[in-house]
Amino acid sequence: MAILLAASGCSPAENGKNEALRVILIPADGGTEDGTKADYKPVFQAVSRMTGIDFDIKVGQSYATVVEALCNNGADIAFVGPVTYIQARNRGCADLLAVGVENDQSIYYAGLFARTASPIRAITDLRNKRVAFGDINSTSSFIYPMAMIIDAGLDPLHDLSKIRITSSHADSLAALIHGQVDASALSFDSFEKAVGEGAVDPATIRVIARSAPIPYPPLIMSSRLDDGLKAKLRDAFATVDKAPGITPEMIRGYAGKRVDRYDTSLSPEKFNIVGTVAARLDDGFKASVLKKASEQ
Repeated sequence: MAILLAASGCSPAENGKNEALRVILIPADGGTEDGTKADYKPVFQAVSRMTGIDFDIKVGQSYATVVEALCNNGADIAFVGPVTYIQARNRGCADLLAVGVENDQSIYYAGLFARTASPIRAITDLRNKRVAFGDINSTSSFIYPMAMIIDAGLDPLHDLSKIRITSSHADSLAALIHGQVDASALSFDSFEKAVGEGAVDPATIRVIARSAPIPYPPLIMSSRLDDGLKAKLRDAFATVDKAPGITPEMIRGYAGKRVDRYDTSLSPEKFNIVGTVAARLDDGFKASVLKKASEQ
């Protein structure tokens, strides 16, 4: 599989040539660009075997740059968080492609974590404490955890002594591990990946809070793609787990975790709840968070 070095120019659907489809991934985990690519490379290799379609993969510098790439003809397919999908959908440039399914569900969870050696046991204990978050457009390392803090009766702008905005789930957790903050926000899938890679000893970390179920991070595609190509991609992802020569280890999703299959029939309306939560944290609030983070 080729790795994309630049995401510009016409899409394959527009220029009529048999070129590789350009895939861009949010920098959710990995910690490195290669690590993030490794999460999704197996399933794209599997789909490539089935269809003969080549995929060029790159990782965006931020969640926002992934939306811009998809909406400005810099990418054909993207792996995004639920909020990032809503942002692209609202701009009319994204269609759902597929979501991972595990145990007949397409959900995941956000969490707030602290060190077991600390006295922090609940969200209310975060008053006057330092908290790290991921990208400000991340569903499970910013939007949901921040909403959980507000729902617990705290004003993040005044009640948290420090807000640290990092670029990813991995960086948010690293800030906690290295004692730079008292608590961190990230997804449980990201935490489990870090444990599996030996980046953190789970015995040293306490779960403060777990979110309500969140619709699983989807693969989306540019609305500019030809309808026939969209159908071919959906059919491939829907059946990739049953394709000859494809092993279960190749069927992977968010954080490189094995999933049972991919669902291409999920309704866009399933993500509306995420839009409702995200709307509570408007641009003014985000700007205030970034200002507070920059002052410390």
